[in-house]
Amino acid sequence: MKEEQVFVALDDYEHGVVIRSLNDERNSLMEEGRTTDAVDDLIVKIGNAPKKKFKVIEKPEKRVIRSDAR
Repeated sequence: MKEEQVFVALDDYEHGVVIRSLNDERNSLMEEGRTTDAVDDLIVKIGNAPKKKFKVIEKPEKRVIRSDAR
């Protein structure tokens, strides 16, 4: 069975906020003496995620996102 993937569109500012938030969580876990493996993995995944261009087409009733890459 193939694992489901989730894609999130972030601009540079939002990307930085996510990385800083994860780093703050990692620091909190370290202070508590808890494992940081899951947060470390997320920081690496988000930090190394490829950039992808896409167009957002807005219609009055809904938003449609189309990817340029295939």
